[in-house]
Amino acid sequence: MRLLPAPAGSGIVFRRTDLDNFEIPATGRNVAKVSYATSLMRQGVLISTTEHLLSALIGMGIDNVIVEIDNLELPILDGSALPYVQAFHSAGIRTQRRRRETIRVLREIEVREGNKFIGLYPGSGYSIRYSIEFPAPIGRQQTSIDLAAETYGTLIAPARTFGYKADEKRLRDMGLIRGASLHNAIILGAKGPENGPLRFPDEYVRHKMLDLIGDLALAGRRIEGHVVAERAGHAMHTALVSRLLKDRSAWELAHIPVATSDGEEAPAAKIPALSTPAFIGA
Repeated sequence: MRLLPAPAGSGIVFRRTDLDNFEIPATGRNVAKVSYATSLMRQGVLISTTEHLLSALIGMGIDNVIVEIDNLELPILDGSALPYVQAFHSAGIRTQRRRRETIRVLREIEVREGNKFIGLYPGSGYSIRYSIEFPAPIGRQQTSIDLAAETYGTLIAPARTFGYKADEKRLRDMGLIRGASLHNAIILGAKGPENGPLRFPDEYVRHKMLDLIGDLALAGRRIEGHVVAERAGHAMHTALVSRLLKDRSAWELAHIPVATSDGEEAPAAKIPALSTPAFIGA
């Protein structure tokens, strides 16, 4: 997989180099299916497991990039977004002379399903609060982040995906988690992680937040508002995106002002983009 700089206003675009460079923009209208991962499809061409890369891009403030890949699935790497963040730093991130458009939330949008819930509310910046509740040994966890604080790379990106050892056979029989191993996921036994130690005491909820940030990237622009999620997952994350985009009265396009050294607003904002190609492999 290779990530290339893209012109301002391009957004995030996946390019299947094995299929004549066919392109799939990372937008809600191209969501194909969501289960244990999020997939995109356009004209029958599929891109699977997009959430970790999209999360890293949004978390690190990268708006415009072309993602070249020669198969249908993005590499799982170590099960987190940290290798992507490290690759971005290695390649370099530059700014572009054009105002960054954001989706500014004007009124609440909510999705509920039994005791599961996710909502998007007006607010400055981009803040998220996520709560989960799983069987032992996880239990209930909650965490919050303000993406404007630029702490994604240290507080969220390293959190790895996880699963229960007891579910492994059932999921593999369904054709899922075929690439899962002790090297790219936290495997939970009856007494706790079989491949510890954890990177954070609450690594599980941090990873769910990582997934959420990636799924909400499918709104097509960075969100300006407050997100609250309770026991949600990929299906509810993408349902929120769909509901948001369909209700044009719930949001407006806005621009993030950039201050100059004398405190005046700059004539044009700057949009981060990769400065050179970033090469990422499994």
